[in-house]
Parts: sequence; structure tokens; C-alpha cells
Amino acid sequence: MAFIDQIKERAKQDIKRIVMPETNDRRTLMAAAKVINEGIADIIFVGKEEKIMEGAHWLDIDLNKVTIVDPETTDKFDAYAEKLYELRKAKGMTLEAAKERLHDDWLMFGVMMVKMGDADGMVAGACHATADVLRPSLQILRTAPGVEIVSGFFILDVPNKSYGADGTFIFADCGLNQDPNPEELACIANSSARSFTNLVGQKPVIAMLSHSTKGSAKHPLVDKVVEATRIAKEKYPSLLIDGELQTDAALVESVARAKAPGSEVAGHANVLIFPNLDCGNIGYKLVERLGGADAFGPMLQGLARPVNDLSRGCDAEDIVGVVALTAVQAQLIID
Repeated sequence: MAFIDQIKERAKQDIKRIVMPETNDRRTLMAAAKVINEGIADIIFVGKEEKIMEGAHWLDIDLNKVTIVDPETTDKFDAYAEKLYELRKAKGMTLEAAKERLHDDWLMFGVMMVKMGDADGMVAGACHATADVLRPSLQILRTAPGVEIVSGFFILDVPNKSYGADGTFIFADCGLNQDPNPEELACIANSSARSFTNLVGQKPVIAMLSHSTKGSAKHPLVDKVVEATRIAKEKYPSLLIDGELQTDAALVESVARAKAPGSEVAGHANVLIFPNLDCGNIGYKLVERLGGADAFGPMLQGLARPVNDLSRGCDAEDIVGVVALTAVQAQLIID
């Protein structure tokens, strides 16, 4: 069974409510219909019922089981506005500004639904930049206890099942932190290990990637990865982690024996931590587009409640996968 099919089956065991505020996007409507039809999650739309149903008619899909919440008519609007004002008044927000924001910004409205317990998670980003999705999430939901930095990751399911965990990897950070320092890289590695355990269900084997393996090159970029690995080993001693490693040394046993003999990680990695956002974003897209991998994300890790971003190049099936992953993340939340 493919990785995402396993996730869908897990999602079906404890149905969660996922809010999708981008209801002007046809891919969102198509994905929601599929999610409902497969019984993966309950879907909440933010928007105008008439317009949503008109879209459903033209797409020839059934959205009758979707819950639609219109910010202009819901009886919870004032409670959301009061809470938003309470959370942001120290930053200068007035109650009137809170009401205006919730009326105009459906991403913020969706995040407030999650905050107030009226949804278990949110999926957006098909037609918004990552920053637009993340900003209200950080402002309202904030980080989970014990988490120092929110980061983004992709789950990659590659055709060659001899690599990773039966072909499944986590790549991080591929969508959020542009140039993390060594301390942040170490935190990203730890968060990614947790995500791998929670979502993939296998032991994370973490490679801190570089253009150098074990001192084969000298450069400040290499030094950053070496220091991040040292910090991670010291701060999170239970992690199976090594670096700095080139990608081939991290993945291929024969290369690992030559470049990093004695490393428990080299040749077996399933969690790849990239030194910066350029490397991570370029890397996952190459693996997806040229390597034929299924890519899901960018997922967000470290928030108090699950909110996940989408690539603006996603299709409806990609959205279905992220909804299923978000539902499983929501199952793991302990209040």
C-alpha cells in the first residue's frame, strides 16, 4: 500500500474537521469532494454558499456534505472577533480592526476556527503564498510547548523503494526558514524526527546534508552543518543523526562505505535536513519533477494546532493528501 493510502486509512479511523478557506479555487472544491467521498475527513468551507454550490455545479461534483461557514452570517463571528482582539491588542489591534480582518481575510478566519475548537486543522496555500498562511497561524495558534521554531517539511514518496523507509522520506526545511543558524537547524532536525515517527511510523535516520562529507571541503556553510549536528547530538541524544553528509553518502550504502565509514546514518537516511531553504526547495522539486516522486506539503511542524501549506503548483490530488496528513496530525494532538 502506498504511503498516502496508509495515511488515508489512519485518517478514517478518527474523523477530524478540516477547514479549507480557499473556496474560490476549483482545486479546493474538487479535493473536498474527493475527501468527503472517501470518508477521510469532514470538510468546512469558508465562503458564500451560493458561489460554492455554483462552482460545484460547473465542476459536476457533490459538495452537499461540506459544512459552509459564511463570516458575514455566522453567529460565532463576534466571539471570534473578541478573541482575535484579545490575542492581538498588545500589538495595537482594535476590536473594529479584528472584525474587519476576519471579514476580509478568510485565512485568518480559518485559523480562528481552529483556535476556538470549531475545526481540528486547516489546509490552505493553493492560491496564497506560504507567508500568508503562516503569519496568522503563528500570531494566533503559536508554537507547541517545547518547540523553539516552526519549520516546514515535505513528505516524498519515491518510486525506488530501496531508499529511505520503503521509499518514504522527510525533507526539511523546504518551505519556511531561509537560512537557519546551527541551533535552528538542530531544532528542525528534532521536529522532523518527530514528524517522521508520527506520520511514517518508522525510526527516523537523520542526515544533515552539505556539499561536504566528513571534512572533504572547508567552508563556513560546511561549518554551520557540522555545528548543527554537534548541537543536535548534545541536545537530543536519542536521535540517530549524523553530518555533514553529501546526499549520495546519506543515501547509497556503497558510497557511504567509502565516504563515511563507520557512520550508522550514512547509506540509510530517511530524514534529510537541508542547510538552507534554497537547497531544500530546489531539492524536493527535482526529486518530484525529475524523479517521479509524490510530494506532500509543505507541511508545518511546531504549531500548537495543525495548519498546513500547499504548493501553488499543486493539483486536487495533492490537496487530498495534505488534508489526510493534517487529519492524522490532529489525531495526535494531546490537550
